[in-house]
Amino acid sequence: MHLLDDVALLLGRLFMAALFLPSGLQKATNLSGLTGMLERQGLPYPSTLAILAVIAEIAGPIALILGVASRLTAILLIGFVAVATLTAHAYWLVPDAAAQATQSIQFFKNLAIIGGLLFYFASGPGAISLERNAVHRS
Repeated sequence: MHLLDDVALLLGRLFMAALFLPSGLQKATNLSGLTGMLERQGLPYPSTLAILAVIAEIAGPIALILGVASRLTAILLIGFVAVATLTAHAYWLVPDAAAQATQSIQFFKNLAIIGGLLFYFASGPGAISLERNAVHRS
């Protein structure tokens, strides 16, 4: 892999982590609020889901920043984003047209995030990482 590719992968990891880490830290400081929101959505085991969400949104970006366990990190964050998308941005269930449009945008932004994580899954973290034997997967 070329240096420019490795720098691009590092920046991609940092930008992706910038999306998740502040949100995870905010959720960690208001776990009861997150639990209440999940409970109001009718999700089972809201306190367990809240803890898992915080773990995903804190451990995932730290792993992204360090460039370790790239495939596991990608799968963890894809799972988190998929669940969050289907539970919080199901725009097809929203009766109000304006709210539906907003939720639709959020839904498709989350699909783009999943797409970026799939690229990370396939490419790996690059040479500027702590992952051992990081090689370009062709």
